[in-house]
Amino acid sequence: MKKIIGITMGDPAGIGPEISLKSFSKEALYENCHPLLVGDKSVVEHYLEQHPELDLKVNVVNEPNEAQFKFGVIDLIDMKIVDMATFEIGEVSKVGGDAAFQYVKKVIELALDKKIDATVTNPLNKEAMNMAGHHYAGHTEIYADLTGTEKYTMMLADGNLRVVHVSTHVSLREACDRATKQRVLDVIRIADQACKDLGIENPRVAVAGLNPHCGENGLFGREEIEEINPAVEQAKSEGINVYGSLPADTLFSKANGGMYDIVVAMYHDQGHIPLKLLGFVYNQEKQNWKAVEGVNITLNLPIIRTSVDHGTAFDQAGKWTASEASLENAIDYAIRLAENKK
Repeated sequence: MKKIIGITMGDPAGIGPEISLKSFSKEALYENCHPLLVGDKSVVEHYLEQHPELDLKVNVVNEPNEAQFKFGVIDLIDMKIVDMATFEIGEVSKVGGDAAFQYVKKVIELALDKKIDATVTNPLNKEAMNMAGHHYAGHTEIYADLTGTEKYTMMLADGNLRVVHVSTHVSLREACDRATKQRVLDVIRIADQACKDLGIENPRVAVAGLNPHCGENGLFGREEIEEINPAVEQAKSEGINVYGSLPADTLFSKANGGMYDIVVAMYHDQGHIPLKLLGFVYNQEKQNWKAVEGVNITLNLPIIRTSVDHGTAFDQAGKWTASEASLENAIDYAIRLAENKK
């Protein structure tokens, strides 16, 4: 039985709508799952009018069981928020921020009600969402709040490299304070389970240090001695195959080469930079992005959520140049997680 995957349009002023339509125009998507788009019909029709070569029809549904799930047809839950007569593509707006939030809220509700098997999100703009009165740092925090999840983390993935984070959307100063034994231990446990959910039987979990050279035995900081290493030892005693703490400047190369299955990063940029260095490829000659392929997964939720690992790209929106590769990778991860879910 194919899994029903709820896909949000993202901020309608960004590239989410166009990469969604590009993905829905491929028969392979329907061979692998039952895709359901949550967004606005007016936005979809705006792009379909501009690109008749896609030859796609829109089937508006109220519930997933009304969907056709047939190639050539976009099954859409129309949230009726955006009026394209007045809406500006490529601009930060309250309407766009509210729409993006409402799409996410809807797929979460559908997943909690078990009407869909997994959710996939296109990018939203944090400024626009907050302008609309939805005060969250991003998708991860929305999902945690609306599902009542206290212990969660973000995982980024591209090829062999998978990274989870002890902290994400906080200042670097606060990130240091958040690298506590309990939080590091929680994330190690979540990382281990995430790999098992992906079908890796005995995951090798590597834990990055916070300080240069893991503090050099206290010379450059004591967080490894007092917080991180004790968490690693506790995880080992629980039977987790964990290594660390390890210097971050060489760890990610080793993980990408296959030495480890997943890396526990201590803060946002420590994990994001190596992933995006691999997944984001810029073509200087053509002045565009050759590849934008990373996947973002929120772990330890009661529902499945994967996402593109890039932003709204307002500067590209409407130009039909954005790559759908990251969205398709996110959908593939969602299918895999849904099929392995017990």
